[in-house]
Amino acid sequence: MDLVPAERQQEIVRRAAIERIVKVKSLAERLGVHEMTIRRDLDALVEEGVLERVHGGARLKNQAGMESSHHIRASSNVPEKELIAEVAVTLIGEGDTVAFDASTSALAVIRRLRQRALNGIVVSLDAANAMASADIPFILIGGSFHAPARSFVGPQVSKQLERLHPDKVFFSAKGLSRRAGFTDAYLDEVETKERLVASAGLVIALLDHTKFGKAALGTIARPDEVDVLITDREPPQEYRELLEAAGAKVVVAESD
Repeated sequence: MDLVPAERQQEIVRRAAIERIVKVKSLAERLGVHEMTIRRDLDALVEEGVLERVHGGARLKNQAGMESSHHIRASSNVPEKELIAEVAVTLIGEGDTVAFDASTSALAVIRRLRQRALNGIVVSLDAANAMASADIPFILIGGSFHAPARSFVGPQVSKQLERLHPDKVFFSAKGLSRRAGFTDAYLDEVETKERLVASAGLVIALLDHTKFGKAALGTIARPDEVDVLITDREPPQEYRELLEAAGAKVVVAESD
């Protein structure tokens, strides 16, 4: 294989997901590069938090290939999510059609919408319930039920989303890294988020400060596919520069 470093590292992560542990010697032979090159690739992936080193190779870190339960995510960083949501609702105008992913960050935004003149598109049970409670008309995209996120995923969801074109989409991710962009752990969920991002006129990412510099298994979007990123603290300078160079506006929600 004649791969550039980013492609080679993506292949290493893919093999780690399948084989659990990948060895330096085996990777060098398969990818047709020197073992020292593989070691540098592994070091880069370890630094980004995707892999952890083991004797003679590496394996996926738990957070890269495993998805947190809905309960854990719902109880994590709640003040930060509320702060982000307070800013996010100001980007929603009367008459907008707005799509939301199944993240608890997006759910915090929905819960701040009450009897607004807009239309919603949602892919999770909790988001549908929140829309109904807010008395907002919405479309629930159905498919295979994914219990950890209480969401719907799969080809039926992707097919429906291809036909819809909301004005705005709000999504979150497990991390944002320089190499992999916005990422998440469960690949079917990644595909749903990817379709949402591709469908919208304006793409808004909701990311609290703990997500910068982290990477999970699958890429949802690159920085140049996102129009606005809302976070709760000033991001590391390298990430502000990365996003702004890609044309994304960085908005830092400030507490009173």
